[in-house]
Amino acid sequence: MSVRSARAEALTPLHPSATLVGAGGFKRVAKHSVVPNTDGNAVIHGDNLDVLKAIASDFHQQVRCIYIDPPYNNGENFLHYDDKQAHSKWMEHIRLRLPLLRDLLTADGSLWISIDDREVHYMRLMAEEVFGRDNFVTTIVWNHRKSRENRKVFSNNHEYILCIARDIKAFKKARNLLPASNEMLARYNNHDDDPRGPWQSVSANVQDGHATASQFYSITGPTGKVFNPPRGRCWVYNKAKMNEQIALGNIYFGKKGDGSPRIKKFLSVAKMGMAPQSLWTADEVGTTETAKRHVLSVTCGLDVFDTPKPEQLVDRIIHIATDPGDLVLDAYLGSGTTGAVAIKTGRRFIGIEAGDHAVTHCCSRLRQACGGERGGVSEAVGWTGGGGFEFFRAV
Repeated sequence: MSVRSARAEALTPLHPSATLVGAGGFKRVAKHSVVPNTDGNAVIHGDNLDVLKAIASDFHQQVRCIYIDPPYNNGENFLHYDDKQAHSKWMEHIRLRLPLLRDLLTADGSLWISIDDREVHYMRLMAEEVFGRDNFVTTIVWNHRKSRENRKVFSNNHEYILCIARDIKAFKKARNLLPASNEMLARYNNHDDDPRGPWQSVSANVQDGHATASQFYSITGPTGKVFNPPRGRCWVYNKAKMNEQIALGNIYFGKKGDGSPRIKKFLSVAKMGMAPQSLWTADEVGTTETAKRHVLSVTCGLDVFDTPKPEQLVDRIIHIATDPGDLVLDAYLGSGTTGAVAIKTGRRFIGIEAGDHAVTHCCSRLRQACGGERGGVSEAVGWTGGGGFEFFRAV
């Protein structure tokens, strides 16, 4: 069953006058769209355990990325939820949901979990129990605040995001690089006016630990100067291929032709991008405080969550883990950040939220996202509005 047909069966009424949707038992309450086809985006108001069970069959292995911001169990009481449970109850809560989340993921899909110091190690262990230890990808450290908290023993200025793959080999092949930085692009130039365009040079020799005899030889440069690989190293190509690359103009011997040979790598054929690092700074992906200001601006002054996630943070996750058109799920939708980013970046989404803020905050924010609001990642991704979503209540 395709993603689109599964979505249609699970989230679209069978008839315009129908109130129950598919076997999942959802009542469609409202529909908001800027264009006629909402592409199945949905906010579901209900307990996420019940909802995940209800959609398990129709969305089995259909979701490319799941991001969750579950209770941290940090012992605090917040305006919109209580984050104070017995450790054993918190663990049971998470354990019941992880297998359901795993089974929704595509083979190259991934689960991303926001968490802090109090339960991060238990969360990782529980995730590894379900996904397998070999499928744990990394722990990301997010610099979630810039200010200092002097009332505590330590000012905790970071949280964590755990990344776990359904199948780490498939995820490694499919995950996206981050855009190339200006510093990386500046390495490309065109000293010799090569008609193939800007290029950078890289070493033509490598460590000789696995070398063959064919990789040890002398190279004569344009000025007649002879080059041999440094001690402990060999040429990256055998002699025949090196001569071929020299003839093609792919080996650079310096401006005067008497420099050690280097390989020309052209910008036009380079796979540009950077592997994501495990440290995400506030300047790169925002802070809790910047997220609060943005959420306040798109929820008409309603009381906002104490710990919302910035769109830039979720955008980076979605960029790494998905491509446009892929399905994203957030089982703890909160203030609607994941849905807003999905809409703005051309992904499809399902958001699940149990609290009343599914209506007051999520829907209000997502309507504004569809209308082209300019906060968060809108400017960076060129968002001007469009799309839509439907709101369902579990029954």
